Amino acid sequence: MSDLMTYAYAVVRNAEGLWEATATLRGIADAPVRLVTGSRDERVMLEVSHVPAQDFREDALKQHLEDLEWLEAVARAHHGVIEASAARTTVLPLRLATVYLDDSRARDVLEAGRAMFAERLARLAEHVEWGVKIYVEPSAAPAAPAAPSTGLPPGRAYLRDRRQQQSARDSVYQAAQQAAEQVEAAGRKYAAERVRHRVQQGALADAVGAGENVVNDAYLVSLTCCEQFLAEVTHGADGLQGVRVEATGPWAPYSFAMPLSGSGDAAESVPP
Repeated sequence: MSDLMTYAYAVVRNAEGLWEATATLRGIADAPVRLVTGSRDERVMLEVSHVPAQDFREDALKQHLEDLEWLEAVARAHHGVIEASAARTTVLPLRLATVYLDDSRARDVLEAGRAMFAERLARLAEHVEWGVKIYVEPSAAPAAPAAPSTGLPPGRAYLRDRRQQQSARDSVYQAAQQAAEQVEAAGRKYAAERVRHRVQQGALADAVGAGENVVNDAYLVSLTCCEQFLAEVTHGADGLQGVRVEATGPWAPYSFAMPLSGSGDAAESVPP
């Protein structure tokens, strides 16, 4: 059994200077990145490198995916190759740790999906991904005016205060819904597709900062429309207390790429 396996970063569209540029890239474990072509068509290719089989066979990979330091290093290398290639051509990013026994197996998969990959690359050409997150901060909502003392018993006074606090919280979530509607309106005007991701929770949300993430969407936007899209999205929370809209990008279209296995979430077209 070989000590090396073939790691696939992305499906890419052939472009001028791509071969020379790819030859300068280093991937996981500092391995040189190469292009694998099909036997009949070199317009669609796989970007790959060799990786140690001892790290990427199924059992070992399961263990490594629980090692955050190892996982971060692999993710950075994976992302670095894709971002460098996206600056030169259209890329179809693949899932982290997409591996094959050898180049021949990778080529078979490329051949089998050639038509689908070509169609998807054509769809993604001249487009980038923008992430849009909406956060609510109920503590930033305007406090309800203090109710006058009416000689209520302590229990009833407590319930009254709780209702006032809940009303203030509800107003923030209603404001977040308004912001979401404005963002979605911008998406309908300027984006070709949208993907709704799960909202961030737990340690990941804590690392981002204050606020509860209530919307976590990705939009596929033409390069010619990015400025207009961002102008409308970033003002989506104007005048809305306790609501924050955050746009990040541009990225290679990770959220809109179909993995080689054919599994995963599919992007939805943004209705006109």
